[in-house]
Amino acid sequence: MDGRPGAARTTDQAPQAEPALLRANHNGVETLTLNRPGQYNALSEQLLDHLSAALDRVAADESTRVVVLAANGKAFCAGHDLKQMRRHDDRDYQQALFAKCSGIMTRLTTLPQPVIARVQGMATAAGCQLVASCDLAVAADTSRFAVSGVRVGLFCSTPAVALSRNVSRKRAMEMLLTGDFIDAATALHYGLVNRVVAEGELDAAVGELAQRIACKPPRVIQLGKRRFYEQLEHGLGEAYAIATEAMAGNMMLPETREGIDAFIDKRRPNWRP
Repeated sequence: MDGRPGAARTTDQAPQAEPALLRANHNGVETLTLNRPGQYNALSEQLLDHLSAALDRVAADESTRVVVLAANGKAFCAGHDLKQMRRHDDRDYQQALFAKCSGIMTRLTTLPQPVIARVQGMATAAGCQLVASCDLAVAADTSRFAVSGVRVGLFCSTPAVALSRNVSRKRAMEMLLTGDFIDAATALHYGLVNRVVAEGELDAAVGELAQRIACKPPRVIQLGKRRFYEQLEHGLGEAYAIATEAMAGNMMLPETREGIDAFIDKRRPNWRP
């Protein structure tokens, strides 16, 4: 999961010495690396635009099985670029900015491929929202998380949407009302991340998890991800109706027939790309 500039290809050039977003693909795993380390990878308008365009390209790339969202530097993401935001006092600008960010968070959920957050350092406000919006998250044991907008008078209402869909209401509200940091072990206990590893083992842990997913039939993974989030938004009866339709359709796929036949025959399945 090397996010160094020399190890990645980039198409969108940000107006700075290095691109704000790096892209690298290896064995069907696309790594998108936030690359504003001097600004703690704050989500500027330009970085949001690059990330949105990259996600659109990945969604259309059938060879990509898994996406990893990573970051360079000491922090994963410090949230929105507050200096940039303060240069604009009009409500229309702020509305458009938060709508753009919310669109990207939603895109992570609707993206056909599973998305894994690779978290080091701090993930605050919209940075914590990024982690919560990814399907899975692996964090270094030194990482910290907060929805800290309240400390500067800006309640993290948009990060609260993703946070409250990951952790319990009372834990989410405590984080939102206090703005306090939680450590990686607490984030794991809360359910914000899937696993915590030593910082030096972060790349290996993310890579191992990504490959365990990438070797599965992509159409099955995509169908499962889509229906998982769809049923969450419905009541019990409707959720089961959605899941029933999904499983019936799943059974019609040749990959599924091959997988079940291989299980019965006690052999490895031969899944074609």
